[in-house]
Amino acid sequence: MGFNCGIVGLPNVGKSTIFNALTSGGANVANYPFCTIDQNVGVVGVPDKRLDRLAEIYKPKLLTPTTLEFVDIAGLVKGASAGEGLGNKFLSHIREVDAIVHVVRCFEDPDVVHIYGPVDPQRDIDIVETELALADIETVNKRLQRIEKQIRSGDKGAGHEKGFLTMLSDLLSKGQPLRAMEFFGEDLRVLNELHLLTIKPVLYAANVSEEEIMEGNQYVRQVEEIAAKEGAAVITICGKIENELSSMSLEEHQAFLAEMGLSEPGLFKLIRSGYSLLNLITFFTAGESEVRAWTVSAETKAPQAAGKIHSDIERGFIRAEVMSFSDIDSLSSSHVVKEKGLLRLEGKDYVIREGDVVYFRFHV
Repeated sequence: MGFNCGIVGLPNVGKSTIFNALTSGGANVANYPFCTIDQNVGVVGVPDKRLDRLAEIYKPKLLTPTTLEFVDIAGLVKGASAGEGLGNKFLSHIREVDAIVHVVRCFEDPDVVHIYGPVDPQRDIDIVETELALADIETVNKRLQRIEKQIRSGDKGAGHEKGFLTMLSDLLSKGQPLRAMEFFGEDLRVLNELHLLTIKPVLYAANVSEEEIMEGNQYVRQVEEIAAKEGAAVITICGKIENELSSMSLEEHQAFLAEMGLSEPGLFKLIRSGYSLLNLITFFTAGESEVRAWTVSAETKAPQAAGKIHSDIERGFIRAEVMSFSDIDSLSSSHVVKEKGLLRLEGKDYVIREGDVVYFRFHV
């Protein structure tokens, strides 16, 4: 797998409700199970109808979806960067994830008291962003102090890094999240070493009431405006609905969703959006023993995709036999695909495409 999203937010915004619904809800959907691997970590199968279609065609003994890992990170409070609440523990958990799902409260409920008063998405987002930026400033300034010592000791090559770090510190001090910027070459190397928080891609999950799941409300529109300025994505979700779904059977699922006017659980949207946020694609391997979906980053070449299956396949890569899902779907048979000359033989420079069905040839 190797890809994960941290679910963050202030206390009482519905963050843990959504995570818990993921935990239970996935188990009620036959082909997309959830597996708890730690108290606050879970692996969720990515819903994909193509996987089900391939299973109809190949009739395998085993069906395995691709997955995303979700981490429920403890609620943030003001001063987390200075150690308030869980402080550094909270921030260290965020450093370990690939992307952030930021749950924002967009519902009114007198029985669920907001830690900072009335519902205000702008304020809540600002608090989280400020704490992440303050933590990043501390990280950058520590590195800057080290580089300045190197310069004083005669390391002339450290001058560029000092300038870059100074620029980062200035941007963060002005409240500019680094994910809105593009970096290249040596600067990118330095960033990767720093493990900064505000450079991680963000998906906003606007948590609304049952009555407002279809149309949203003014709070959701605030979140959408904020996200648009950052180039971030937004999904609307109702933690209460997802929590109810998590205790239902599959048949009850479908009836309840139809009653609510929904085509699918909001959690499916969250999973797919997280997948998209990380710029991932899916390819498949298929046979009588197993049909399986695999996750790779876009622009992954065939040998590296083979390495997701096993390192020996990458080392001994000869070629990839590739069919498109659309061809197998329309013809209902891999044999017919081959007969029609639609099977492609691809080499080491082939870039895996979304929906490829691949068989890797390799030598031991």
